[in-house]
Amino acid sequence: MRIVREGWPWVLLPALAGGAAALSGRRREAGLLGVLSGLSAWFFRDPPREPVWDRELLVSPADGKVALVRYLTEFEEFPGPVYRVGIFMRLHDVHVNRSPVSGRVRHIRWQKGGKLPALWEEAFSGNEKRYFLLERDDGVPVLVVQVAGALARRTVSFLRPGDEVLAGDRLGMIKLGSRVELFFPAEGTRLLVREGHRVRAGESPLALLPWRGR
Repeated sequence: MRIVREGWPWVLLPALAGGAAALSGRRREAGLLGVLSGLSAWFFRDPPREPVWDRELLVSPADGKVALVRYLTEFEEFPGPVYRVGIFMRLHDVHVNRSPVSGRVRHIRWQKGGKLPALWEEAFSGNEKRYFLLERDDGVPVLVVQVAGALARRTVSFLRPGDEVLAGDRLGMIKLGSRVELFFPAEGTRLLVREGHRVRAGESPLALLPWRGR
């Protein structure tokens, strides 16, 4: 089982401490530390994914449940109306986030914040966040926002501005949390999910965005 690099300290330290406890005869302590190491390995797992490639297909950036689907007449630097799709990741979901489209990373921005429960609407405006503004190969912008939650320690990026990505490539992860928001142009777009749907990062289709042409 592949484990992300950021997870190895969480896996190895309890395992080493458990081994030392076992050698000294502290069986109960060794067992608890072994369980902690195993749970950490499960949380930081990074299984392979096989996205279905289609240049107009937007795939899910996260594992979890679609908790929010909204139509917004405007949002930040988008030139027109956008769809907002929020995906809530439960503790046992894979927490590695993936690119919904093929293209380029225009910029990455981190914002300090609090630790409200991820399902609260206030969490989007008040919690720690990391923004990934992606530009599809035809120039269409797509924004992925990692939102830390009540148990989350921090957001993590695997990329840098200017990097090229394919749909399904790893963007980053949220340690011990929580929720991912996705914003993309609404004009001519066909949504493929509703609130309550279960999705998988890099594989589940969320929408069809018309190719603008270049």
